[in-house]
Parts: sequence; structure tokens; C-alpha cells
Amino acid sequence: MPQSEQERLTQLLNIENSLFGSGKKILAGVDEVGRGPLAGPVIAAAVVFSKEKLQDLSMFFGVNDSKKVKPSLREKLSVIIMEQADAFAFGVLDEKEIDRINILRASLKAMELAVTSLSVSPETLLIDGQYELDTALPQKTIIGGDAKSFLIAAASIIAKVKRDAIMVEYDKEFPMYGFARHKGYGTKEHIAAIRKHGRCRIHRKCFGKNF
Repeated sequence: MPQSEQERLTQLLNIENSLFGSGKKILAGVDEVGRGPLAGPVIAAAVVFSKEKLQDLSMFFGVNDSKKVKPSLREKLSVIIMEQADAFAFGVLDEKEIDRINILRASLKAMELAVTSLSVSPETLLIDGQYELDTALPQKTIIGGDAKSFLIAAASIIAKVKRDAIMVEYDKEFPMYGFARHKGYGTKEHIAAIRKHGRCRIHRKCFGKNF
């Protein structure tokens, strides 16, 4: 692995290493994807790693904020992260729940579901964003955490890959919208399709009310 990438990953682990240095042995990163799309679920992931599992960074080449990672590499890294993690879990809230409680509350609920579904209980949660979760576990919120924390970045990758796969499946059911390409986000193509065909059952009623 190039030294520059080794250094980048080491820096991405600064928060985790500080916690490990304070005596923590097992941590979890938590992130969500799908707050912005006009259709489909919001999905959160929680991923648990012990200090020992993060000694060899070479297998994690490319781990970063999922938005900065190419889809092909995201898919490869997702497999590696899930294979190497001590535990991982997802929380999924569909468009009906998003419409019912609003996207912010749905995002937080999805993260809480992911955390409560973990088979291994971490000593501290690293959470992307500014909002704490409803959990008794110690937690640290980090604004822009997917670019500052290895574990949050790892959670963002597996959540993104899972959500993209769901949207590709929806594309087979609703091919007129192009979900496989834009994953439900409000692209020109997607908005044009909504105007032409109307909304389908996975569109969020609380989003895009002007078209």
C-alpha cells in the first residue's frame, strides 16, 4: 500500500486511536444514507471493530466517506468491512415511516435500530452528525464524521452499498424512473419521470411537493 494511503488511513483513525489509548477496546461507527432522495428507504449501519482488527490497514485501502469512493471499490470494501468487523447491523426505515415521522427522526431511528441490532456491544459509539441517539451506550457525535472517523466511514460504505442494491431491485419493478442510475435522488431525469408518470409507491410524499 502506498505510504500516502497508509498515512491517510492512520489519520482517519485518530479519533479511534485516542479512545483506544484511553482504555477502550471495542468501538462502533454509526452512519446513515438516504436522507436526500425523493424515493426509497433511509438506511443506517453500525459497524464494530476491536483495536486488534485495525492493526493491519492494508486491507482497508480506499476506506473513506462513501460519497468519495467509486461504486466498484465501495462494493469490494463493503465485503471486506463486513468480513473483518466484530459485528455489524443495519436499520432500515421505508418511505411510509419517513412520511410519518419526518426524515430527521427517521434517520435517527434507523441508526438506533442498527445499534440495538448489534450482536456485540461496543464501549463507545461514534455517530455521524450532531444528534445523539436514544441509547444507554456512551457516544460521541462528530459533524462530518464520515470524513473524520474510520469507523463512521466504514459504516457509511456498507450502508450505501446496501441501499444502492435495494434501489437497483426497485428499478426492476419501476423501470420508468431510472432508480438503478440515480438511486432515488432528485436528478433531472428522475424529476422528469415523476412529472410524466406520477409518483410510485416508494416515493416519499413529504419530498418534492412542487412537482
